[in-house]
Amino acid sequence: MSKSNIKNIILIGNPNTGKSSLFNSLTGLNQKVGNFPGVTVDKKTGSFKIKQTKITVVDLPGTYSLNPNSEDEKVAKNYIEKANEDDIIIVVADVTNLKRNLLLYTQIIDQGKQVILVLNMMDLLQKNNQEIDLSKLSNLLGCPVIPINARIEKGIEELKHAIISFQKKENSFIESNSSSNVVDETMLRFNKINQIVNECLIKKGEDKSYLLTKKIDNIITHKFYGYLIFLGLLFIIFQAIFSWSSYPMDLIENGFIWLSNFVADVLPKGVLNDLIVNGIIAGLGGIVIFVPQIAILFAFITILEDTGYMARVSFLMDRVLRIFGLNGKSIIPLLSSTACAIPAIMSARTISNYKERLITIMVAPLISCSARIPVYTILIALIVPEDSYFGVFNMQGLLVMGLYLLGFVAAILSAWVMKLIIKSKQHSTFTLEMPIYRSPRWKNVGFEIFSKVKIFLFDAGKIIIAISIILWVLSSYAPGTKFEEISEKYTTETIQQQHTEQEIESLIASEKLEASYAGIIGKTIEPVIRPLGFDWKIGISLVTSFAAREVFVGTMATLYSVGDEDNTKSIREKMMMAKNPQTGEKLYTTATTLSLLIFYVFAMQCMATLAIVYRETNSIKWPIIQVVYMGALAYLCSLLVFNIFS
Repeated sequence: MSKSNIKNIILIGNPNTGKSSLFNSLTGLNQKVGNFPGVTVDKKTGSFKIKQTKITVVDLPGTYSLNPNSEDEKVAKNYIEKANEDDIIIVVADVTNLKRNLLLYTQIIDQGKQVILVLNMMDLLQKNNQEIDLSKLSNLLGCPVIPINARIEKGIEELKHAIISFQKKENSFIESNSSSNVVDETMLRFNKINQIVNECLIKKGEDKSYLLTKKIDNIITHKFYGYLIFLGLLFIIFQAIFSWSSYPMDLIENGFIWLSNFVADVLPKGVLNDLIVNGIIAGLGGIVIFVPQIAILFAFITILEDTGYMARVSFLMDRVLRIFGLNGKSIIPLLSSTACAIPAIMSARTISNYKERLITIMVAPLISCSARIPVYTILIALIVPEDSYFGVFNMQGLLVMGLYLLGFVAAILSAWVMKLIIKSKQHSTFTLEMPIYRSPRWKNVGFEIFSKVKIFLFDAGKIIIAISIILWVLSSYAPGTKFEEISEKYTTETIQQQHTEQEIESLIASEKLEASYAGIIGKTIEPVIRPLGFDWKIGISLVTSFAAREVFVGTMATLYSVGDEDNTKSIREKMMMAKNPQTGEKLYTTATTLSLLIFYVFAMQCMATLAIVYRETNSIKWPIIQVVYMGALAYLCSLLVFNIFS
């Protein structure tokens, strides 16, 4: 395809204008997420075709103007300024807040850029008994104006036609005046915007959407009920994660057991069979089983964002978080960390105060992320039966909610300590736009679930396969002739008389695993972690978890599968049956399991997160401090819990 047949368009607009919905409507699944060159700010790109012309789309971070206050807004400003003269900039505006939204348009048009103005949420304008003279607005602004409803993809074809038929022309909004300061220039723009909107917008009645939103906010943001509602929603989410996911998880688990047996029977016995069954399939099965829980978590998060509730949580939490050195905007990164700390830390760029932004970055990984869910699930199952209920409430769900709340409490207490240590003279402000309540866009929810599960599977899958293969090799081989010596030891008549053939095979497999390279590494670590109730296998999993926390399950699946010919049991069942070789007692006691759960709540076990912290702070000092303080917190709390419950 020649370059002349390719058009580039850039989407920009205020936050909460439906820009992401428009991006999804235009590009469908033909999109990818990366970073802008040189900065860790989300860059969404996609493409679509109109006839034979390929259209590439870049979705910029939301911004209110080209006078930036945050990192996201700086990126948007710089990208617009460097845009090519042939690029078409689509400014997405909320038609119900047109006066405020048009400020960004006027700044872009005065840079000599080619602009199409898209008026989104036209359905709300009609519900509010309002009309807008589109033709007059287009003439006064000097650019094409396209009305759409991105949620139901109404007006998308008209927008595509406007893109493909766009004609370049010179245009400006106000005359340049180098003596004007930012405030004077902004007021000049708003005065002219007010005149234009007043000429084009016809009001026929009350703003019904605003009145309904105000009534709901009186309850949702109440100084007492608001917090109870928030906790209630968290409770429902974690109950759903365990209750709704149980059936599909059982299907996946049984499917992988069947696959393991099928491959073991089909392939010839030997090294390749053992690698595929006990290395790759065991490792992958240990993580794929948790896809239903991850999907449910992201579904709830997307719905809460889509309805406008997350903005209310920010407002609600501002008064609480300020006590601990944060502000209301910090709650978005903290809540986003329940999905993944990486985008959560990146979203802290919207916090203009450096000290509050730094503290938010430093404590965000204490909030339990989706990668911890596989760890929590498999460990909780060892001490709390699946059918255990407290009244009508699932006990496993209650315990997970408790772990999440524990992480949140640890985060705000750590923030309070850092507030006393980190010094800054910068004044803190908190401004937030409250979007109106809307029903969730189910197509958008589906997009987000698919996208996040895909990232979870493919990103974690690549790491798990690599680590599973390495672990299998380390677990299947030993220095010198140690394996031969172990096998020979069990050929004596005395031992064969004392044990059955199956018991002897199990003892040989256990000793070989301990004598392997993996066993040697684990035994080296064991003295440090033994006070926490951990054995050498857990020690290896703690090390591999630095690649990604969910690798814990894949690691345990591999370690408990190597040398084990029984492929009918799940990793959970194998861990339940694990014995302490010194005492012969159950390995995963309540004390050990709770100690391990607490360790995973607090420990900084994610290299990708540390890399993002380094890039966001532009200093190696902060990632090092993060590893040290979170590691010390995890060790001391695990030690305390183990001793209490022993």
